[in-house]
Amino acid sequence: MEHYNMNLTLKVWRQQNSQEKGHFETYQLPNISSEMSFLEMFDILNERLISEGKDPVAFDHDCREGICGACSMYIDGKPHGPWQQNTTCQLHMRAFKDGDTIVVEPWRAKAFPVIKDLVTDRAAFDRIIQAGGYISVNTGNAVDANAIPVEKAKADEAFAAAACIGCGACVAACKNSSAMLFLSAKVSHLALLPQGAPERKSRVLDMVAQMDKEGFGACTNTNACEATCPKGISVSNIARLNQEYATAAFTLDK
Repeated sequence: MEHYNMNLTLKVWRQQNSQEKGHFETYQLPNISSEMSFLEMFDILNERLISEGKDPVAFDHDCREGICGACSMYIDGKPHGPWQQNTTCQLHMRAFKDGDTIVVEPWRAKAFPVIKDLVTDRAAFDRIIQAGGYISVNTGNAVDANAIPVEKAKADEAFAAAACIGCGACVAACKNSSAMLFLSAKVSHLALLPQGAPERKSRVLDMVAQMDKEGFGACTNTNACEATCPKGISVSNIARLNQEYATAAFTLDK
């Protein structure tokens, strides 16, 4: 793969905190390698800003391996940037060309308030999981892996749903800021497995209630969430969530 350097213009959202009004600032970045990751490019920008005595751009990151979901940002209007099924930290500068202007913003959702610059508070996702994302287990030795039979098809579906990293791209992509894809993935991977059966009905009711409490919007059925999900979570999980919710609402013992 050919390596090249490029000169870029960055328009980055700067916002001191959730109370203050934000704005875009423009930066010129010369000689950026096509083999850098997007976050490495931001590291170079921040090193320059610090050397100039200026406030560096705040952005969230942890693993830089596409696992943690922390590197959430719009890049040219698309969550995580132009590559499909890809997190921001795995986006490389070869996705752009010399002379490009790149616009970078934080997630735009009421339930994800801006903490600073490109960092948003995604604790609403944590509270949804806390509302019902657990299973009952007996204390003692761990059960052998083959002691509980699980159909291969269901195991595969549960594994695919559990791949959700909770980055919030689905919320950012949805015109209503819906969290249905995220919630459906969390509900599905436990509902499909026998280990999740004891709390199956109460879990979905509690988690949906918490989602609504957090201020997320309704599902738009446009599939924008699946299209931008870095892990390719299927919208079929939303159909399963709706079925789980309807069943629980009508049959749960009061």
